[in-house]
Amino acid sequence: MKRRTFLKSAVAGATALAAPRIVGAEAAKTINFVPHADLASLDPVWTTADITRNYALAVLDTLYGYDAAFNAQPQMVERHSVDDDGKRWDLTLREGLKFHDGNPVLARDCVATIKRWAERYPMGGALMVHTDELSAVSDKVIRFRLKKPFALLPDALAEPYCSIMPERLAETTAFEQVKEAVGSGPFRFVAAERVPGQRVVFEKNSDYAPRGNGKPSFTAGPKIVHVDRVVWNFVPDPGTASVALDQGEVDWWENPTIDLIPQLKRNKNLVITVKDRTGEIGCLRFNHLFPPFDNAAVRRVVLSAFDQKEVMTAVSGAEPSLIKTDVGLFVPGTPMASDVGVEITRGPKDLNKIKEDLASVGYKGERVVVLVASTIPTIYAEAQVATDVLQRIGMNIDLQTMEWGSVVARRASREPVDKGGWNIFYTYLGGMGNISPGPDIAIRASGTDAWFGWPTDPKMEALREAWFDAADAAAQQKICREMQQEFWQNPSYVPLGMYDQPAAFHAYLQDVRDGWPQFYGVRRV
Repeated sequence: MKRRTFLKSAVAGATALAAPRIVGAEAAKTINFVPHADLASLDPVWTTADITRNYALAVLDTLYGYDAAFNAQPQMVERHSVDDDGKRWDLTLREGLKFHDGNPVLARDCVATIKRWAERYPMGGALMVHTDELSAVSDKVIRFRLKKPFALLPDALAEPYCSIMPERLAETTAFEQVKEAVGSGPFRFVAAERVPGQRVVFEKNSDYAPRGNGKPSFTAGPKIVHVDRVVWNFVPDPGTASVALDQGEVDWWENPTIDLIPQLKRNKNLVITVKDRTGEIGCLRFNHLFPPFDNAAVRRVVLSAFDQKEVMTAVSGAEPSLIKTDVGLFVPGTPMASDVGVEITRGPKDLNKIKEDLASVGYKGERVVVLVASTIPTIYAEAQVATDVLQRIGMNIDLQTMEWGSVVARRASREPVDKGGWNIFYTYLGGMGNISPGPDIAIRASGTDAWFGWPTDPKMEALREAWFDAADAAAQQKICREMQQEFWQNPSYVPLGMYDQPAAFHAYLQDVRDGWPQFYGVRRV
């Protein structure tokens, strides 16, 4: 069978790959990319989905960016000044910032964006708790008047979810999706070429003015675009994506499945490497609003049933070096991580005894609706092992498989299961968001203001607030140990272990940044 014929059939209608192959000068100016999921939402505030974060990195921009050491560096901000003993920050925007609709980026756009983001994200919420007034004192200057010093202000504003939108879009409630793609970033979203479930297209923003200084590093520094177009081809079948990459139909595969890595390594023209060293933490997320997981004792017993090594082995397959176990709240090896209570995550497990324990704490056989994204292999792999464990300890599982975009939509529902709600969904927590309590969305326990699942734990919230006010790193580490101890007693989710996800791309792509997929700076040579 000819390559083109094979791809047409295997992609099952993915017109992006079935189209005539780009050749010559046009190919040298296009990056064909296979993302880990289809782009279901254009709003990085409404959803925490990584695919939307990656979209935001291309189309929108942030006031600050992270360098390779995770320090915040000015991005849209030209400079800032700090006065009044750390309680007044003035941020001055760079010249030449322009939205894709032709309007200049003004301070009031930034203020509206920050306020909206702060309604949904932990770092934003913490920043606003410390803020007396946030205002645009001119078209170029954003002013924070703080109740007390907050040294993490630039770190908070460097989050990719705090991506600046026009005021007219940022005035949308944080609990309603923005559906218009207008940013000021280095790429424009080409809505006319969008094919849901198959294709997303970006083109170079010729009006973008990169920073004139600094070093390109993670999301910081000059964002200089060397290509005309980036095409995301969503290919849900890993085998098809592997063949497409191997034979040059695509240039870059974001998340090749681990079992295909040995095969890809045989192609000496491919680079197989881990670009994001903060990893991915497997997560079984509970819905705390309804039985059975409104009962902390049930959650504790369920958490005790999982052996992280068993789950992550299913994900990593032939590459055991990519996994980490003994994973608690924070990324292993980072300053806030600890070994407090991690023995509960180790095997072997006596599932018969755990089944008895589950009945003894009040589980009455309620139907448990479990949402699984079958289109993301790493989620599907962890879900297969974890759901089997749930069934073996006696849970009445209603397993509902769907594509990732449907999970993203369904998990926002606060309805009971008989009205379309859910009890569990599986995901991964990006390691960058789990290096400290500041950006960590999954540990928030503020009820209906918390992340999907909506846990309530006043003690965890108090510890988190104390962390922000701690005098030094040693005091912060002590608080994080207390937080982890509280977590094992009142878990909001089950950490299923951690793995490092390799990327795969052709060697003719050079200057691919470490961290998340970013297309500025990349050259085809």
